[in-house]
Amino acid sequence: MAYSAKAYRAIGAALTLALSATVALPAAAGEGLTVFDWSGYEDPAFYPAYVEKHESEPSFTFFGDEEEAFQKLRSGFRADVAHPCSQSVVKWRDAGLLEPLDVSRLKNWDSTMPGFKAMKGLMTTEDGKAWFLPFEWGNTVLTYRTDTVQPEEVKSLKAFADPKFKDRVSIGDNVDDAYALASLAIGLKDWSQMTDEQFKQASDFLREVHKNVRIYWTDNTQLTQAMAGGEVDLAWAWNETAVTLQNDKVPVAMKKDTDEGLSTWVCGYVRLKGGEGSVDHAYDYMNAVSDPAVSQYMVESWGYGHGNGEGMAAIPAEIVDKAGYNDVEKFASNTLFQSPVPAELKQKMIAEFEKIKSGY
Repeated sequence: MAYSAKAYRAIGAALTLALSATVALPAAAGEGLTVFDWSGYEDPAFYPAYVEKHESEPSFTFFGDEEEAFQKLRSGFRADVAHPCSQSVVKWRDAGLLEPLDVSRLKNWDSTMPGFKAMKGLMTTEDGKAWFLPFEWGNTVLTYRTDTVQPEEVKSLKAFADPKFKDRVSIGDNVDDAYALASLAIGLKDWSQMTDEQFKQASDFLREVHKNVRIYWTDNTQLTQAMAGGEVDLAWAWNETAVTLQNDKVPVAMKKDTDEGLSTWVCGYVRLKGGEGSVDHAYDYMNAVSDPAVSQYMVESWGYGHGNGEGMAAIPAEIVDKAGYNDVEKFASNTLFQSPVPAELKQKMIAEFEKIKSGY
């Protein structure tokens, strides 16, 4: 039975309201493609149509978080397409790092999840230019070992700061996810309106969490290994972590119904200014990753939603239910959406998170 497309329209509408390293050598000028991405997204199952057409994979180079990627691009690093998330696209565009998209060359543009194209200033701007092709959306959520942690111990996100979990916690080395956790923990769902006092409360919470942190993870492989090996029992993690571990029969679960909720984000692909690879290859790649044939693999193997609404609507209901995207109303009402924040606030977050990780 196909899952209702109406449900995905509701998710898209909710997001619309909330959002209103091994380095491969770059391709020679005019040839091939270099993708600037998160580690793991070089998975060929995300772009089979590209491989079929070109009989080769793109070159990939990786970043740990979007601020690192931003600074690297500003310093002159060249690539052709990149994979930022919603909270960073406006910043990258305003810094002059992006080329507008030619939507006439994007075969699946009209099949993008309903609502995403209406994200104010994100996918398109008032002058009609398009900048961002949504690829995946998902959560950062409390994830725990079910053999060492009881569900009642993690009813609240404040568990991350509970001394009982000293040296058993991991959160990402990622300022957006860190302050999403802290914002939720202090009862804030819209971080774009964060006051100075709320910023202090959120930062103080992260300082308490720091006392329990065993590792600040930088990619899913590092975190899954730490949880599988019993090094970490409680993590603030992407959906992918639990899916990977559960497939390996490691006893873990996501706690999406904590008192404070969870964080949701949408990420996708952009064209970078100054890229030296083939423009044709860039559009071939974006068409491949947005193909509806990729949707079920994205949900089933990674635990994320895909940006193609038609592909999502065709996935069997039991697969969508297992991924946790079946209760749209509950999903949308208990979420902090990672929308862009004012530049001054973002710089404060970056500076303060560095202090916190250093123990100050």
